Amino acid sequence: MFLFQVFSRLMVVWVILAGIVGYIYPPALTIFNPYKDWFFMLTMAGIGVVLKVEDFLPIIKRPHWVLLGTVAQFSIMPLLGFLIAKALQLPPTLAIGIILVGSTPGAMASNVISYIAGADVAYSVALTSTSTLLSPILTPLCTYIFGRVYISVPFWGMFLSIIKMVIIPLIIGFGIRYLLKERINRIVDIFPAISSLCIAFICGLVVALNADKFSEVSLLIFSAVVLHNFLGLFLGYGAGILYRFDEKRKRTLSIEVGMQNAGLGAVLALNHFSAESALPNALFATWCIITASVLAEIWHWKSRENQNTA
Repeated sequence: MFLFQVFSRLMVVWVILAGIVGYIYPPALTIFNPYKDWFFMLTMAGIGVVLKVEDFLPIIKRPHWVLLGTVAQFSIMPLLGFLIAKALQLPPTLAIGIILVGSTPGAMASNVISYIAGADVAYSVALTSTSTLLSPILTPLCTYIFGRVYISVPFWGMFLSIIKMVIIPLIIGFGIRYLLKERINRIVDIFPAISSLCIAFICGLVVALNADKFSEVSLLIFSAVVLHNFLGLFLGYGAGILYRFDEKRKRTLSIEVGMQNAGLGAVLALNHFSAESALPNALFATWCIITASVLAEIWHWKSRENQNTA
C-alpha cells in the first residue's frame, strides 16, 4: 500500500498534469463533463472511508477550539475573497469564483500537511470534518452574503448540491468503514489515492472547459489566488495568536484557513455559475498544496532544529 500513499502525496503533480492535458487537448476531459458530480462524490466517499470515530473526539473534548477555528475559517477566507475581488476589480464571473473559493470548507489534504509541519493533526482532522459537515449551510450562506453584489446566488440549489455531493457520500464512506471495521485497513490507502485522482480530473476539466480563454485571464486569476492563499495562511496563524494557541495549533489553524476544498468550489461553480467561475477554484486547488507543502517543510525543519538545540 506504500505506492498508494506516495500517489496520494503527489496529488499536486496529478493536478498539474491534468491541467496540461486539459489545456492542450480539451476533448480528452470534456467528454466526461456530465459525470463530474459523480467524480466528486467518489472523492468524498473515499474520505469518509478513511475517517475514524476517534477522529471526532477532539470536537467532543474541546469544542471551543473547534468553534474558534471554524469561525476563523468561514470569516477570514470569504471576506478575503470579496476584498481581493474588489481590489483587483475582477469581472463578476471571476469575482464569484474567488468568493466561492473562500466559502468552501477546509481541504482534506490539510491533514497530511499538518502532519508534515509538526502541527496538531487531531485538531486538523476535527476542523476539516466540522467545516465539511457545516458546509451545506455555511458555503451557500457566505457565497450569498459576499457574492450577491456580483451575481444571483442560488442558496438552496447550492445547499442541495453539497448535501448530494459531500454529506451523503461521506456518510456512505463512513458507514462502509464502520461495517468492515479492521478489515478495511488492508485496502484503506487506496481511497485517498482515488480521491486525489478525482480532484485532479475535476481541475483538469475546468481548464479544458476554459482552454480558449485561459491565456486571457490567467494572470488576473493567478494574482487573486496567490493573494488569497498567502493572506489566508498569514491571517490563520494570526488568529491562532489571538486565540492564544500553542505553536502546534497556530500552525494547524494557518494551514486549515489557507487551504480550501477548492475541488468542491469548482464543481459548484460549474453547476451553478459558469465554467469561467470555476477557474479560480481549479488554480487554488493546485497552488494551496504547493505553498502549504513548502511552509510545512520549513516548520518541520524548524521543529527539528529546536529539538536539537534543546
